[in-house]
Amino acid sequence: MTETTVPVRPVRILLCDDHAVVRAGLLALLDSAPDIEVVGEAGTGEEALALAAKLLPDVVLMDLQLGPGIDGVTATRRLTAAPGGRPHVLVLTTYDTDADITRAIEAGATGYLLKAERPEELFAAIHAAADGRTTLSAPVAGRVMANLRSPRPTLTARERDILAQLAQGLGNREIARALFISEATVKTHLGRIYDKLGVDTRAGAVAVAKEQRLLP
Repeated sequence: MTETTVPVRPVRILLCDDHAVVRAGLLALLDSAPDIEVVGEAGTGEEALALAAKLLPDVVLMDLQLGPGIDGVTATRRLTAAPGGRPHVLVLTTYDTDADITRAIEAGATGYLLKAERPEELFAAIHAAADGRTTLSAPVAGRVMANLRSPRPTLTARERDILAQLAQGLGNREIARALFISEATVKTHLGRIYDKLGVDTRAGAVAVAKEQRLLP
């Protein structure tokens, strides 16, 4: 008796990248994989949302920076929040800052890959994403683990108030007036903020606070 082999349906992919040359390269690469099918291309987040609703891909391969319009994180959040047959989103980007990784994962991304990955690793990540399994590039996984071992610093409510004023470019005197405290108190709080964030400048404090999402 001859056994009948049931063909495996290829993973349906929607590409979203604002660079046409990058999309063309990815399309050529993915076309070489017999079990992956690219069903659409998008150059903006808005296009990705419209095509995903129409084409119902298994996985959206999403860049983070998409030029004008909504970014990749916002598009990811909307895609993963859509009712019904929502796709999995696999981020494929050159950006690996803590802020980018955190925002993408919190938005619902199933995986986070860097564009420097080898083709076979990308293929494996696409199949993992289609199955709902998480895949992270080694540098990304390292950052995630480091953040878990070193939790975000805890700022007091007053320190957060001062940091928010700092982010607006206010000087010590202006902060003191805005919060009805003395300049000496502002300086004391700034010293504590610098110590907690591991910086020694105002610009450094704002940069770290934004990266670690300590600002509203």
